Amino acid sequence: MTKKNWTREEHIVAFNLYCKTPFNKINSSNPAIKETAGLIGRSVGSVAMKLANFARLDPALQARNISGLTQGAKGEEEVWKEFHGNWDELAWSSEEILAKYKGASIESSIDRELNFKQILETEKDISVKARVNQGFFRKMILASYNSTCCITNIDIPELLIASHIIPWSVDSKNRVNPANGLCLNSLHDKAFDRGFISISPEYKVLVSKELKRTQNRASINSFLKYEGQVINLPKKFLPSSEFLNWHNRNVFKNN
Repeated sequence: MTKKNWTREEHIVAFNLYCKTPFNKINSSNPAIKETAGLIGRSVGSVAMKLANFARLDPALQARNISGLTQGAKGEEEVWKEFHGNWDELAWSSEEILAKYKGASIESSIDRELNFKQILETEKDISVKARVNQGFFRKMILASYNSTCCITNIDIPELLIASHIIPWSVDSKNRVNPANGLCLNSLHDKAFDRGFISISPEYKVLVSKELKRTQNRASINSFLKYEGQVINLPKKFLPSSEFLNWHNRNVFKNN
């Protein structure tokens, strides 16, 4: 018999999947949704509907006049409110619960493609929690941007970085916050990190004066041609204007 009431753990697992699923792939044919349905003993349709219910609460979708289902359950609202301001705890808690359902260790959820040395270059010891959370962050950011660089449209996942707008070492509270993330290819991630480019609060590409002085054709093709272009916005979790302003003021080389 189908269970009537979703438990808190099931809601958290569903929210985990919502965060890691591109909006246009929230449907019953998605293999990840099918797998999750099997893990928690729910029908595929009910899990897909649950993700669509979470979508109705997403401010980024509301801002784009995109909505999920118009009605949902109180459990979705409770989980959204609990974790939306505490992404670090969501990542760890949801991956722990998911690992339990899979009968696997929490370490198995670590994203093997994530370059922890680059992100945590100021820290000698990289905890399991940090690895798990940053793996979750990467999956969430790539899903939000449909695994496509928001500036160049490069769509090869192995070349993409879940870039922090405010660096990991500066703001521990927002390390896993998707509003602190951009999907960039590795070259533009490095340029963003070093302040050669930035993104305005209006989501336009900014190019530093240092790069503008170059006559190198490769640099012109890689950077200058994108100046003023509006980035490809994510379907979920818009980058924060506050965080972009911080990057403009503190990292961007505009002198």
